[in-house]
Amino acid sequence: MRSAHSSTSHLVLALAASLMTGVAASTGAQAAGAASKCSGDNGGISLPEGFCASIFADNIGHARQMAVAPDGTLYVNTWSGRYYKNDTPPPGGFLVALKDKDGDGNAELVERFGESVADGGHGGTGLALHKDAVYAESNDRIMRYPLAEGEVAPKVKGETVVSGFPLTGDHPMHPFAITKDGGILSGMGSATNACEVKNRMPGSPGVTPCTEKETRAGIWRYDAAKTGQVLSAKERYAAGIRNGEGIAIDAKGRIFVTQHGRDQLHENWPKLYTAKQGFELPSEEVVELKPGGDYGWPECYYDPTQKKLVLAPEYGGDGGKKVGLCADRLAPVAAFPAHWAPNDMKFYTSKGTETAFPKAYQDGAFIAFHGSWNRAPGPQGGYSVVFQPFKDGKASGDYVVFADGFAGAVKEPGRADHRPSGIAVGPDGALYISDDVKGRIWRVTYQGGNASAPVSAAPAPKAPATASKDELPPEGVHPDAGRAVASLPVPEGSSKEQVALGERVFHGEQGGATCGGCHGSDAKGSPVGADLTTGQWLWSDGSLKGIEAVVTNGVPEPKAAGGAMPPMGGVELSQADLKAVSAYVWALGQQK
Repeated sequence: MRSAHSSTSHLVLALAASLMTGVAASTGAQAAGAASKCSGDNGGISLPEGFCASIFADNIGHARQMAVAPDGTLYVNTWSGRYYKNDTPPPGGFLVALKDKDGDGNAELVERFGESVADGGHGGTGLALHKDAVYAESNDRIMRYPLAEGEVAPKVKGETVVSGFPLTGDHPMHPFAITKDGGILSGMGSATNACEVKNRMPGSPGVTPCTEKETRAGIWRYDAAKTGQVLSAKERYAAGIRNGEGIAIDAKGRIFVTQHGRDQLHENWPKLYTAKQGFELPSEEVVELKPGGDYGWPECYYDPTQKKLVLAPEYGGDGGKKVGLCADRLAPVAAFPAHWAPNDMKFYTSKGTETAFPKAYQDGAFIAFHGSWNRAPGPQGGYSVVFQPFKDGKASGDYVVFADGFAGAVKEPGRADHRPSGIAVGPDGALYISDDVKGRIWRVTYQGGNASAPVSAAPAPKAPATASKDELPPEGVHPDAGRAVASLPVPEGSSKEQVALGERVFHGEQGGATCGGCHGSDAKGSPVGADLTTGQWLWSDGSLKGIEAVVTNGVPEPKAAGGAMPPMGGVELSQADLKAVSAYVWALGQQK
């Protein structure tokens, strides 16, 4: 079983492989029979035996979080934030109402509402339903859209419930949930990785005290019944949560939040952490939210091997031994592999319908993992939906990967086909999963007919073929077959082989760097790293020698990009890898 408590990634992989082998050996014929009951191919994803998926909607924009009304209407928030390049949102508002009128698992009625591009809107992540109204994040605020009886989409203009949310820094999203008594609990992601003096730069100490926590890196509480509220430090409900994307309430009213763990322990502190530790630490977390609680960021991180919070190197940590003030911080109730990026979470409490999931899933949590960018030199991970059993507010067993195959051939942010982002549970027990790459929404139902079926993992997705036996060399046998690097220009004194090596270094396949994580797998930039394909250079003349110097020295204070670049990309590149990746970057800027 894929374990939430594994101490290292190789143990996670070994356990997962064991489970997959067992599933394949013991239930292969049954799985094939169950699959035959599903119409289509489950929208391209892999699910456990007895579960089927339909494509409820497609191409609706960068779909983030969702909620389902009692009549089955699905409401979705879409985003056009700076994380999406070459973005042309669909016409109309960023909010979408979807309704399946004929019960075939697909939404025939699609209505858009809320702020549009013409209104200056960019959409958002958070969305919830409360007292016949849709509440949704838009830019720096939460809006309320009252629903009249019989309406699928609100027709009135929204009103501002709370505003002034921060949009700068590393985490500009504001997911939220609404409690039964009308409390809006909204996450404010941190502006930095670990509250460093110089964000993400090697050896930079943490700011003491971390004043960022006054309005970031925690959960804030507001009143859903009031308008005109404004963010301030006094409404902080809980602190020390670096990026709490998934906020969920269980059947008992307990509140839980997922946490994206910090990055770059090895890259920024290579004398304290090996490259392997860099991609295995720290855990992603689920914490139980307590008023006034502090969950450790930035001074602490959770070590899954020791199963405790330990002191971060920016605050005097020694690589995992010192605990210090972390002894007084609140530890998670469940932990997951590093850098998987938990973007949403919902508890499954639907009972008594034909399509409801088996009893073993009751009161457990489904978590959408958006997928990693910084697990090099190990494989990237996440890009899946997991099920975590819960009992009495604690994890009651190992998690399983419930839905897989979203990414397609490559688990990498810029090349993944789809990335899970939102989770919702309908009144009929259906589970909805959103994708913020191409705007697809899956509707998952149980067709197995066995209410006593145990929790089980999805079979490993079928990997698509990357080459055909009929292809002639070099396409069928060369390690760079099909890669765009073959058409790139070559700098004087270099070679095609060196440029090809640089492409592999850039994507973290060699050398341990994660260049593509910041600059995008297509090198066209991200909120963190600059576009390398324009031929415009701010830190050198663009010559091969100049690029080598920039990579060697890093960029501690960017002129245009959002994130600093550590020397050598934060790793110890060999001279051969340095020259190769510089040649590749030069070629990117020279291509026609």
